Order: sequence, then C-alpha cells, then structure tokens
Amino acid sequence: MKINLSTILLVIFTLATQAQELPFQQLDSVIISSTRIDLPFKENSRTITIITSLDIKNAAATNVADLLQQVTGVDIRRRGTGGSQADLQIRGGGFDQTLLLIDGIKMDDAQTGHHTMNAALPIEVIERIEIIKGPAARIFGQNAFTGAINIVTKKSLDNSVSVNLETGSFNQLNGSVTIGTELENSSHIIHIGKLTSEGYRNNSDYDNSNYFLKSTFNKKLQPIELIATFFDRKFGAENFYTTNPTFNEYEETQNCLIGFTTTFKTEKFKIKPRVYWKRNQDLFLLKREDPSFFRNLHITDKMGAEVNASYTSKSGVTGFGVDVSKIHLRSNNLGNRNRFMANLFLEHKFKLLDNRLDITPGVAVTYFSDFKFNAFPGIDIGYKINNTIKIYGNVGYTYRIPTYTDLFYNDFRTSGNENLEPEDAFGQEIGFKYTTNNFSTSLALFNRDAKNLIDYIRPSATETIYIATNIAEVNTKGLEFDTSYNFKVGSYNQTLAFGYAFLEDNILDQNKELSRYSLNTLKHQFTTRFSSQLFKNVRQNIIYKHAERTTGQSYNVWDASLIFTLKKLEFSATVSNIFDADYIETGFTPMPPSNVLFGLRYNFN
Repeated sequence: MKINLSTILLVIFTLATQAQELPFQQLDSVIISSTRIDLPFKENSRTITIITSLDIKNAAATNVADLLQQVTGVDIRRRGTGGSQADLQIRGGGFDQTLLLIDGIKMDDAQTGHHTMNAALPIEVIERIEIIKGPAARIFGQNAFTGAINIVTKKSLDNSVSVNLETGSFNQLNGSVTIGTELENSSHIIHIGKLTSEGYRNNSDYDNSNYFLKSTFNKKLQPIELIATFFDRKFGAENFYTTNPTFNEYEETQNCLIGFTTTFKTEKFKIKPRVYWKRNQDLFLLKREDPSFFRNLHITDKMGAEVNASYTSKSGVTGFGVDVSKIHLRSNNLGNRNRFMANLFLEHKFKLLDNRLDITPGVAVTYFSDFKFNAFPGIDIGYKINNTIKIYGNVGYTYRIPTYTDLFYNDFRTSGNENLEPEDAFGQEIGFKYTTNNFSTSLALFNRDAKNLIDYIRPSATETIYIATNIAEVNTKGLEFDTSYNFKVGSYNQTLAFGYAFLEDNILDQNKELSRYSLNTLKHQFTTRFSSQLFKNVRQNIIYKHAERTTGQSYNVWDASLIFTLKKLEFSATVSNIFDADYIETGFTPMPPSNVLFGLRYNFN
C-alpha cells in the first residue's frame, strides 16, 4: 500500500484555514507525571504521546491493548480478543524491553515480558496514558529499553455509579460496575468487571475478572493514596506457542498490586515516598484436559519501596530518587529464584536563553544481586523557537537484564541459557513539534545501536531446539510522524488524526530462518482516526490501521464505533475488523474475523 503523505497534509492544512478554532481538551494543562521533574506536556524534550480521557472515549476500543494499537510506534501483538494476552513493544523492541507503570509504579515481571499487559487497567478508571518512546533507563531504570508506558488513574469520580453491559459476536458477555464516592476526609473509586466469550475459533474462549480500588485517605491533612488491583484471566491458548493440532493449550494468570503513596510539598521541594507489593501467577497446560502431560506454574512476588523528589532553585530543577525491591520466584520449571535490585536516579533541568533552551542531563545507577552495577547516563535538549514550535534531541544508554525465562526455561522446543549477558544499547533521537489550539504535528527520527540482544536461536534449520542467545550487534533506525486536527462542523467538535511510522533493522542479516521471536518487526505502520459528531446525542468514530511486517505480511484493518447518549443512558456499538481482514500479529494465532460488540451504560449521579 502506497501512502501519499503530501496529499493528506494538503487536505488537513486546507481544512485548518477554513474551520473554526475550538478549545479542545488542552494538553498544555497536562503535567507529565511519569518523571521526577513535573513538566507540562509542551515543555518536554522527548517523544511523548498522551492518550487523554477524551481520546479513550473516541477510540472504538474496549481495553488498553486495543487502545494502544492505535498509537504510532507502538506494536501490540494480540492473541485474540478481550485483552487476554498481548505483547507490548515500542520501536521494534521485544516484549521484554518495554516498561509498564501504573500511577508510576513499575510493573515489570522478572519471569517474562509476556505478562506485562496482565496489569493493564479497565479503561473506565483511566485518566490518561503517557507513552514515552526511546531509551528511558536513566528515568526508570532497566526494562525501559525502548520506552515506557505510564497509565494514570482518575483522581476521583465524585459521587456516581456507572453500570455497563455488553454482548456481541463469539457469545461475548461483559458486565461492569464503577463506583465513585466522595466522603468528608476520603474518596474512593471501585470497579468490578467480568468479561467472557466462547471464542472465535477452537479453544479461544476466555473468562476474565477485573477488580480495582483507589482510595485517598486523610484528605484534609496529609493525603495518602491506596491503589489495589486484582486481575484473573482464564483462557484457551490454542496455537499460542505451538502448531501441534493434538494440543489444546490453556492458561490462567493472576496479577495483583497494592501500593501506598503520599506527597510532601513546599514551594521549592517535593518528595514522594511509595511502598508496593506486586504478584503475578501463571499456570500453563499444554493439554487442557490432561494437566499431567505438561504443566508450568510460576509465582512471582515483587516488594518495593521508593522515594522520588525534586528541588527548584535559581539554576533550575533537580530531580533525584532511590528505589529498592526484592523479587521472589517459585516455579516448577524455572526453580526458586531471588533477586535484590536498587536504583539511584539524578537529573537536573537547566533553562537558558530566556527559558527557550532546556538541557536535562541525568544518570541512573542500578545494582542487581545477580548482575552487579550498571549506569545509564543520558541527556535531553530542547529549543523553543516560539510558542508553537519546538525542536529537541536526546541521547542515552539503556540496559536490560535477562528474565528468568531467558536464563532457566526448558521444554521440548526451548532452552534457557544461564550464561546470558545483559542487553545494552545507545539510542539517539531528534525531532520537532508544532502545536496550536486546534492543530498539532510532530516528527521524530531515531537510531538505536544495540549489543547482546537476547533471542531464541537454533544452530541450524534442521535443529528443533531454540536456545536463548546473545546475538551480535543490531542497528535499528526509523521515523515517526503524527498529526491531529480539531475543528467544528456547526457547533459540534470533530477530530482527524493520523500517524505514520517506519522502522528498519539489520537483525535478519544475522539469523535468517533461525530466530523464533525477532522476525516479525512492524516495518510500516499507518493509523488514522476520525472522531465526529453531527447530531446532538450521537458520536461516531472510524479507525484505520495499516501494518507491514518484515516477514512480508501486510494487512489493513478498519474499526468503528457509534455512541448514542440520552440523558444518563448510553448505547454503543463497536465493530472490529469491519472488512474481515485475515492476519496474524504474533506467533501462529490468527486474529478474529469481523465482529461486533453492543453496549449499554447507565450513569447514576
């Protein structure tokens, strides 16, 4: 598919000269909360994408995995519907190389990155999603190899109750209740949800439960925030990892989090301590009806404490922090493992030339009980040409230690390698941003030189066992272009947005026909979203996604949603894969054919 970007840009700029300007949800007021130094969105000097609560409403998506599919440079590789399992990747990285955070709490899993999206929240409780692309180790530590995604939850829902029921193709039946309450000295958000389906093909059924609680106590004096989640997923995993027709794979995962956070703040000083506990449990059966044939059970606990702070002086803002965590793994395949981690962070933001130039050098120093000390320096530089145009660049080192699966896993097709070295890379990026009240556009060019990347390689095409191996140096480069335009038709708001990403690496030059995971890079990606309203109570959204992978697979997927609102009642219809595209995002699992989901929501408030 050939995409004529100049034609599309000409159309958008023509509209911009004719349509009325409107005050859409202003990103200027959004403070990036995933860093130690609080920054308004327009002042950051990195490639950061914000998915706002308004974007979520207009996304024709019912879960975070489907939502992130619409972001340029983000590759969500799903294995079916309902968000049961999906791998999260940014800029050609692997599923172990992107860090997910919930309100700033690191949700990395020492067993495997396959479980990253197990922690994704229901969209009803999400205020926004911050997507930080490029090497982010100096900000977050290891695992932020190619980027990080921070899901920010809503602060409050006032006094309200929202009940949602959904049904559709594949006998999908979903229900949820979201409650918000404001008391004299506390506030609470509670969400309970259930998602079920008989599946769109053999052994693709699922039964998922979501529980979420966020409370703020002692609001009048020193507020303390509590966040608690529990996600239980049971699903048929047909062809997730094998193509044997006699297997009926099955998997159950449980993911939970409990965290306490508070913030002490003066005019110049802010300190934010936090403690948390995270658990992930994974049960996998190769034969669903015969657990004794092959069974894996892994339980991973992570207990952590961290303190992040910032100090504002005449020379700028200094950010610093420390976090420590202890990991315990119990597994019938990986063994019993323990790891202690400690991170120190330091950065300073200088503002020069009448605040037009910002320079932020920083470093993270990390200690692992099994991989010793490592340091990740980096620097961000930005120059504001005027109030609408900014150019920026950043460079930094990044790092990832092997997961326990990389080190110790063994089955009939895969062998871990306890002699693996950590992955490391040096990344560079330059870009520009143009932002007005109703129009924004950005362009970023990036390059990443990586060493010791971990892949599962077989020695020759005749071998059947893939061994975890540090492969040679790999260069990855690419570009990302995003633009969006907000305008009015009559008195109603409309949004047209599109993005394009190109990525190229030389990994195929080094392990053709021998790699198990690294041969499916998203080379060309094009996304378009048109959100419109032509009548008082009706909104409609159309999403188009084009993907071309290095394997040669190319596909086009159209999604759409219609939302009708009548006072406190909301009816929705979401159609996915409208034109019944036949495609695979990862492994051997074909994605669902055309399907529809009808929803009915009632808001009591």
